[in-house]
Amino acid sequence: MESLLEGYRKFRETYWVQHREVFEALAAAGQNPRIMVVACVDSRVDPQMIFDARPGDLLVVRNVANLIPPYGPNTDYHGTSAALEFAVNILKVDHILVLGHAQCGGVRALLQAPHNHAGDFIGSWMSIASAARAQALASASGDPDKAQRICEHETIGVSIANLMTFPWIKERVVAGSLKLHAWYFDIESGELEILDTAL
Repeated sequence: MESLLEGYRKFRETYWVQHREVFEALAAAGQNPRIMVVACVDSRVDPQMIFDARPGDLLVVRNVANLIPPYGPNTDYHGTSAALEFAVNILKVDHILVLGHAQCGGVRALLQAPHNHAGDFIGSWMSIASAARAQALASASGDPDKAQRICEHETIGVSIANLMTFPWIKERVVAGSLKLHAWYFDIESGELEILDTAL
């Protein structure tokens, strides 16, 4: 924990001082990001760093395997869906980017199901992408590395498709006021792959 405090001290003495006016403006006027990023919790994949974004540029929600569940309001807890509602209906962002990545542990757990021990929540959460698993296993010809990469890509597609099940997202996409994007980051090479054109 001391390293975090040391990091904060460095941030406060350098970055915050250099960008003080940005922080003061954000404090005075509030946030107005135009882009929401749905990314994985993987500690190696930081959207702020990857896109060299300044404070206030991106609204980021992170979860296991950058998944978006289908629209389904009920009394359960819906952290990602609540973040989407906030971004689209309150902040009125112009873009939602689903950022997948290589070497995703959530996707690995999905591919190993039902033989893995995914705990109390991960297995159920990853079942959102069961169609991606089926597609990857059918296409990979028994090659586990190929299945992993295919499933990582397909999982992003599942999230994009699920975004369109939210009526207030679909309405804005159809109207042209909101665009959806599917991108993929390779940790080892640092390369960014744009998987489709904006919806």
